[in-house]
Amino acid sequence: MEGTGPLAELQDLERFKGAFKYQGCGKGVEAMRAREFSRLTGITYLDHGGATLYSHSQINHFYQDLAENIYGNPHSANIASRLTHDTIERVRYRILQHFNTSPEEYTIIFTSGSTAALKLVAESFQWICTESGDSKSQFCHLTDNHTSAVGMRGLSTLAGALTIPLNHNEIYEDKNKDIPVGTEENCHTHHLFCYPAQSNFSGTKYPFSWIKDIKSKKLSPFSKIPGKWYVLMDAASFVSTSPLDLGLHQADFIPISFYKIFGFPTGLGALLVKNESGQMLRKRYFGGGTSASYLSGEDFYVPKQSISDRFEDGTISFLDIIAVNHGFDALDKFTGGMQNIMLHTFSLARYTYIILSGMRHANGTPVSRIYSDNKFETPDAQGPIINMNVLDEKGGIVGYAKVDKLANLYNIHLRTGCFCNTGGCQQHLGISDEDVKKNLKAGHVCGDSLDLIDGRPTGSVRISFGYMSTFDDAQTFLKFIINCFVKQPVCFDNGILSKLTQCGTMKESDESWAENLPDGKAKKMASEIAIAHNSARTEDPLYQNSSDNQSELNKNSTTSKLMYYDSEPITLANIYLYPIKSCAAVEVKKWPIGKQGLLYDRNWMIVNQNGVCLSQKQEPRLCLIHPHIDLDQGIMTINAEGMDPIIMSLEEEDGKQLPLQFCQTKVCGDRVKGLDCGENVARWISAFLGRRSFLIRQCSNFHRTLKKQHMQVQNQALIQSPSLSLVNEAQYLLINKASILHLKEQILQRGGTCDSNSAEALTTEELIHRFRANLVISTMRPYEEDDWAVIDIGGVSFQIVGLCSRCQMICINQENGKRSTEPLQTLYSSRDRKMTFGAYLLHQPPATSGHCAILAVGSQAYVRKREKRTTIPSAGQ
Repeated sequence: MEGTGPLAELQDLERFKGAFKYQGCGKGVEAMRAREFSRLTGITYLDHGGATLYSHSQINHFYQDLAENIYGNPHSANIASRLTHDTIERVRYRILQHFNTSPEEYTIIFTSGSTAALKLVAESFQWICTESGDSKSQFCHLTDNHTSAVGMRGLSTLAGALTIPLNHNEIYEDKNKDIPVGTEENCHTHHLFCYPAQSNFSGTKYPFSWIKDIKSKKLSPFSKIPGKWYVLMDAASFVSTSPLDLGLHQADFIPISFYKIFGFPTGLGALLVKNESGQMLRKRYFGGGTSASYLSGEDFYVPKQSISDRFEDGTISFLDIIAVNHGFDALDKFTGGMQNIMLHTFSLARYTYIILSGMRHANGTPVSRIYSDNKFETPDAQGPIINMNVLDEKGGIVGYAKVDKLANLYNIHLRTGCFCNTGGCQQHLGISDEDVKKNLKAGHVCGDSLDLIDGRPTGSVRISFGYMSTFDDAQTFLKFIINCFVKQPVCFDNGILSKLTQCGTMKESDESWAENLPDGKAKKMASEIAIAHNSARTEDPLYQNSSDNQSELNKNSTTSKLMYYDSEPITLANIYLYPIKSCAAVEVKKWPIGKQGLLYDRNWMIVNQNGVCLSQKQEPRLCLIHPHIDLDQGIMTINAEGMDPIIMSLEEEDGKQLPLQFCQTKVCGDRVKGLDCGENVARWISAFLGRRSFLIRQCSNFHRTLKKQHMQVQNQALIQSPSLSLVNEAQYLLINKASILHLKEQILQRGGTCDSNSAEALTTEELIHRFRANLVISTMRPYEEDDWAVIDIGGVSFQIVGLCSRCQMICINQENGKRSTEPLQTLYSSRDRKMTFGAYLLHQPPATSGHCAILAVGSQAYVRKREKRTTIPSAGQ
């Protein structure tokens, strides 16, 4: 094993760059990125497999084109329309030229994307359905296909075709078979094989030779099936960073999406159809522009002759097609072509792969498990995609949702899950068909954050590079892995340097990758519970005082069923409400309880010009907006530095003075109905935030129910479904001051800070504010609240319906809106990879209750343990 010493040698990247002919877009990529992608400053974007980025010049030139020309509907015959038609035809030719083919060989059918192109083939392919199974068409697809490709089977099956899923190991050359092309020309059964040129899951590039060998029936099982095979090659992932030569590799159907290549436009793709295979596509529907002639009153229709005219229903997205031209201009100007892009992006992926695969914890266990079919030795076999799961020092999987949350702290944009490729996910993660069904029953669906079930991963982490990516991006990601997940000191396998530089000549470089890495000294991560508890007892006078409301507890029958955890009392230390969602807290000594939580808690929210709810994740300055509620006067006053206060009534407007304007929006996936609070407050908020914004109040007659996962753990005897305000998950959020003090101690011991200036600036009060709880209690031990089922505070009983899984929002300083990596990073490290902090509460007033309950600071609390805890993801409030 090599320790941190040899890391100094890793700083010299020039030798590695030279080994991969790092030229073209490579040499000038830093300057080009600074000029064309300045919005990436401070951001490490590693989701080019999802969507690459558009350049400034590309958009500016497109806008200038639109500003200088008049483009009409191409179906008309006027001058503006002819300009549009001719420009579109020029773009068609340029696309074919880009893929080294011509209109004589291929036709471009514009679609809304590669998914629409795949659907078009499934709908239009001439499937043969007969009673004899041997004469039926067969749809064969690689299991490592995008969802949109596998989904073709729904239409092929409907047409009577058989479906054959294959993994890549089941396709092999049949040595005893040598059937020349054309032997079965008289067979009228047509089959279709679909596979990706590049796996969007692992980046594996599948052989182009399959096209010819399948059509000539040299590969099994195709050689055993009578009929003629056609090949659909999904090139959407491949063509984003690699050159495709259709002069050499002539698949029958090739779907692509243009935003994968140059970022814009996003709603446009194409199906490239080999002209001699065009007769295999027929359709019944005909839209505007596709017919040569038809009758409205009789079943008479004659399609246009060209393939593209027959399949481009209605007016195509002509302005987006014109934008493609500027995309190619930018790509050629900045990179010199796809070959350079392939070499550049592959070199970044190979560099990252070698270091990542050789990285070890201090005990010698691997830091990651990389899902790949090769060792990143050549760009002919591997694209610039790395799919992995992070491992802890014991070899356990770190859930992808946790990795994603921590990556957000470092402004690293990556992707997690199964990436719309269940087959690839199953293949590499060892997930059986039965596992998928069990995971679904356990509540896991595609795209959620349920990353581990019974300790086994449901998905993984994917990073992918684009032509504007740099070695700094790769190094930022590697340092992030080390900082957040590596048990120090970090070690590397022997021979890692030779792997990096085996094909080149070492040159001197001024860059230093190792100088900012951890020094290799293990940092103490744990603190004694006694320290936190003693600190709590010293700082919090509530530990010394009895509750003023103690006598009231005896009036509630539930208290007889509850008990202290130990001999010392549990006390309500703080009460906070947040009248405007994601804005500053209002601390109170006592406060009434409403039907949806604390009275007026999160009854208002700020939305953007599109009616979308804003949170501190998008707009950290929301924490600088301070509302204050005066119950006696019935008003809410909103303050912010540099702004005159604005006053609003707590009563819902009746519409007599101003016409009411309603807003339909969503909170945490739920539809909510809000009432616009007017132009005056909208101008006030817009002026402060510097963006057009509005204040919305939840309609009093709109009932939003408790989340389903919380309903599963609440008392089944409840009379009616509890209602929510504009909170994300549940009516109340509770945290424990002892847990805060423990976490603070852990942050200080790690040398971390929640403040941009110094660790000394970290205060208990600031940490409490970051977690944005309604109720802060003081207990004997940290995290004991995780095991509670019921808590009674001052005679008011609450059910604990789940634990709050934290996101990056707790890393925003509520005093100034600045971001940091703490306390989320320490929370993850100190809680055995958990990211939960605090509990969700539910209170439902008794049906016979005629008065409004009041919570007061200093109230004593009683608890009952739960039998089984529930953890609920949170999006931040």
